[in-house]
Amino acid sequence: MLPNVIFLTCMLGLQSWHCAADLCNWSGSGFAAGVDTRIVLQVRLRCTEGSVRWIYPGQALRVVLEPNLSSARRAIVCIKPSPSFRGASVFIERAGELELLVTDGEQPERQVFCFRADGPHRPVIYLQSSPQSDGVWSRRTMGFRYELLGNRSAAPNLGHSALQTSCRPCNDTELLMAVCNSDFVVRGSISSVSHDPARQTSLVEVSAARVYRQRSGVFEQQPASSTSSLPAPSWRGHIRTLLQCHVKPGDGEFLFTGSEHFGEAWLGCAPRYKDFLSVYQAAWAARRNSCDFPLD
Repeated sequence: MLPNVIFLTCMLGLQSWHCAADLCNWSGSGFAAGVDTRIVLQVRLRCTEGSVRWIYPGQALRVVLEPNLSSARRAIVCIKPSPSFRGASVFIERAGELELLVTDGEQPERQVFCFRADGPHRPVIYLQSSPQSDGVWSRRTMGFRYELLGNRSAAPNLGHSALQTSCRPCNDTELLMAVCNSDFVVRGSISSVSHDPARQTSLVEVSAARVYRQRSGVFEQQPASSTSSLPAPSWRGHIRTLLQCHVKPGDGEFLFTGSEHFGEAWLGCAPRYKDFLSVYQAAWAARRNSCDFPLD
């Protein structure tokens, strides 16, 4: 059960001595909790993604995520603790009960933690600060980024691991949906592949001739070469996937699709471009394509 506490709420748009919030982000100090050990700072945020930054963490911080959504409710919440996250444990609140998500000292800066929302209730993230060994306030800063995701096939694994996707090749229906709904759609080739056993992921470097869509700046445009007369790929970027997918460098042109989470691209469907063209043209002729895709 939640302890006997006093909630000190930071309302959206309120500028005060202990907090500052906008629709998506919050930054504040735990000094207020030093007045009364029962005080819990409470923050309400209205976006599907954003950040929380807590300076001089004291006692507890309760973050309520209540985005204004006109579409279906986002069923999965993921948080990525900041590299400086020390001195607090993270809980999720379910029907007034606290469930441990991240333990203080777990060194979670290289991980993403996800959980399902509690039915019709707003997702709540509860940070409980740890007592300082010397009893003296020090300038600790902790925080995290958060994302609310739809309950979809590309949703991450709900364990304590990095965001994950499936290694299974996409069927034609999934491929046609991917080019319409993915965060990024890129045509290019694999330049190199590196592996990270600690994260159980592989990092695919992609040289892209065309970026059809991207939600953020994962793929960056490269300056034209003045020493070569041959056309070169004008975009470069990196895509993560599971180590168990055994991705290897290979010749040929692919259509890379997938989702973006916390500034990283995660691989979804990635057929060879010529295979995609065959599937798309057949669907277009039968009027089964989910959206129009530029063919060039």
